[in-house]
Amino acid sequence: MSVFNNSALYPQFLLTGFQGLEAKYSLISLPICLIYIISIAGNITILFIIRTEPSLHQPMYYFLSMLALTDLGLSTVTLPTMFSVFWFHAREISFIACAVQMYFIHVFSIIESAVLLAMAFDRVVAIREPLRYSAILTNSVIFRIGLASAGRALILVFPVPFLLKRLQFRSINTLSYPFCLHQDLIKLTISSRRISSIYGLMVVISSMGLDSVLLLLSYMLILVTVLSVASKAERVKALNTCISHICAVLTFYTPMIGLSMIRRFGQNASPMVHVLMADVYLLVPPLMNPIVYSVKTKQIRLRILKKKVCLKKT
Repeated sequence: MSVFNNSALYPQFLLTGFQGLEAKYSLISLPICLIYIISIAGNITILFIIRTEPSLHQPMYYFLSMLALTDLGLSTVTLPTMFSVFWFHAREISFIACAVQMYFIHVFSIIESAVLLAMAFDRVVAIREPLRYSAILTNSVIFRIGLASAGRALILVFPVPFLLKRLQFRSINTLSYPFCLHQDLIKLTISSRRISSIYGLMVVISSMGLDSVLLLLSYMLILVTVLSVASKAERVKALNTCISHICAVLTFYTPMIGLSMIRRFGQNASPMVHVLMADVYLLVPPLMNPIVYSVKTKQIRLRILKKKVCLKKT
């Protein structure tokens, strides 16, 4: 088979769905389509409620808006290839299109990790310094946190496509998933991938790895503060404000860890398991976050119900 390098034409990649179930893709695409509809509609609803309700113009809800925007971006960037594979049975994708999708998938994933950390910081301040909460988390501070979260992701992932361009591939390469991920692309190269692998590991450690450690430290501080409160009712009330965020953190990190474990130790596992774990990693957080925050956050839930009542009256 012919070999690709940077002096030749770009190679082609073949996306992979659930192997052996191609005849049932029309049925499989229905729940996938439903997941996208709920994810996009749910996150747009969260943004609309926060935007139109002045009482929700607070740091906690500004961070929730950032999370919803990130989830919308993640859903949007994976949607074209998912539908291409499961609706139209079109598996081909060019190197440039694959690199662009890979870039934005990892950018939005790193941003989501940073936003979850920012939301943990918000809870730390609210519980440890309630009287100084508004003074610490001003609009300018929140804006800088959002800008830093996006800037870090964009800068960290920026070299990755150019490092991939230096690698040699065969003219036709079969991916493991219905979308492009860095670890999947470098696995297909027939040249040395050491630099790309090392840089990819550095990106993960300096972003999600660091964020996860800081998240644990944040909740240790919260736990110490809550346990020092004399009243049991106050302890329960303080911890209840963290439930939605804990669910969001688990929804994001659990599939990611599961996918990493499958890739590292599940070489003998069915390819269907790999695809399923990758789909869960990218589809479940945008689906579950708006549901969790709508159900568990009283202010959001009441505003949604209020909007529904207003719509019925009109």
